[in-house]
Amino acid sequence: MLIRVINPNTTASMTELIGRSARAVAHPGTVVEAVNPQCGPVSIESHYDEALAVPGLLAEIRRGEQDGVSAYVVACFGDPGLDAARELARGPVIGIAEAGMHAAAFLGRGFSVVTTLERTTGRAWDLARAYGFGERCLGVYSCDIPVLALETDPQARAVVTEQCRRALERDGSDAVVLGCAGMADLCAVIEDALGSPIVDGVAAATVFAESLVRLGLATGKHSEFARPPAKPYTGVLSAWGL
Repeated sequence: MLIRVINPNTTASMTELIGRSARAVAHPGTVVEAVNPQCGPVSIESHYDEALAVPGLLAEIRRGEQDGVSAYVVACFGDPGLDAARELARGPVIGIAEAGMHAAAFLGRGFSVVTTLERTTGRAWDLARAYGFGERCLGVYSCDIPVLALETDPQARAVVTEQCRRALERDGSDAVVLGCAGMADLCAVIEDALGSPIVDGVAAATVFAESLVRLGLATGKHSEFARPPAKPYTGVLSAWGL
C-alpha cells in the first residue's frame, strides 16, 4: 500500500516534519511518501493562500494516479481542494481537519481546536459545521504564531501548550485538535504535559486513509465525485485541463 501525504504549501522542511508524523503511525507494510507541490504559497494562512495552493495540490494528485498511489492525505488544516482531489483520485482522500475532528469526536462529548493565526479561526469553525461537528466543537483558539514560525520560534511549543491548556479549561472539552500540520511534532509532548488527548490530524488522517484501503473502500464515483468532464483549460491553467 502506498499513501501519499501532500503538504499543499511549498516548504520542504514542513513536508519532512509531516512525513515523520505520518510514518510514525503507519502499518509496517505501508509505504508513506510526503510531498509538496512545486508551485504555490510557502505557507497557507488565508483564503487567498488556500485558493492558490489548490492547483499544485491537484498536480500532485494527478501525478499520484500515474504512480499507483493507494490513498492520499491533504496535510493542511483548511482541507484545501479536498472535494476536487476526491474527483481526481481513485482511492480515498482524507483532509487533516476532517480526520482530526472525527478522531476527537470518538474521545468524548466535545473538543476544542487550537490553531495558528486568529484570521484562520473562522475557517476552522466553518469546517466543524460542514463536517457535522458544530455542536461537538466547543471552541477554536489561535496562538498568533505564523505557520512557518512553528519551526523557528523557540517559544512556540510553550505557547501552543498553554493555549491547549486554556482551551481544555474554558470549554470543558475532552480533547484538543491541533489546527495546523506544522504542529504535528508537538502532539505527544503536549499530551504528556496536559494529560488529555491531543489529536494530530496528520496522524489521524494517515491511519484513516490506510484503514479505508484495507477495507477496500474509496470515494463513490457515481455522482458528485465522478471524474470531472474533459474540457480544455486556457492561459496559465492550460496544463490542468483533463
